[in-house]
Amino acid sequence: MREILEKAAQIRLVLFDVDGVLTDGTLFVGDNGEEYKAFYARDGLGMVMLQRSGIDVGIITARTSNVVKFRMESLKIKYVRQGQIEKLPAFEQICQEAGLAAEQVAYVGDDVIDLPVMQKVGLAIAVADAHPLVLGQAHWVTEKNGGHGAARDVCELIMQAQKTWDAQVQQFMPVHH
Repeated sequence: MREILEKAAQIRLVLFDVDGVLTDGTLFVGDNGEEYKAFYARDGLGMVMLQRSGIDVGIITARTSNVVKFRMESLKIKYVRQGQIEKLPAFEQICQEAGLAAEQVAYVGDDVIDLPVMQKVGLAIAVADAHPLVLGQAHWVTEKNGGHGAARDVCELIMQAQKTWDAQVQQFMPVHH
């Protein structure tokens, strides 16, 4: 675990896949083709706290949907790349834009489409219910499943490694007189 915390301490940007990571992978499609996804509120707060602690956050997803656009806007996510069947070019573009080396980036994935990016980053993370090949490539595996707190696990790991967690939680604690 010390090695993971050392890697996590170097991270300046966390990139998440969406389907299967920020959601449980279930796609609800309406009669009109409109797509609906369920996001976990605690993941969202984790991403907000991570950003408040000075870490940039982004997503790279193969699918394209308005619901993802709205959710990411509401969380003020800096890097949003949808429709990326090949995720590596998007990853390299974001690193260049952010002025970061691959070692300073963490990526969270759940399926084989995520492997090319996972093999490049400083901290490759798989959600607990990821595909076995992804679990095998990950430096660290979340305790929780995709869409059910996995992203929060990641955010807390990084804040704890960078000693910013206490300050982020403190703002929600009652003041004792």
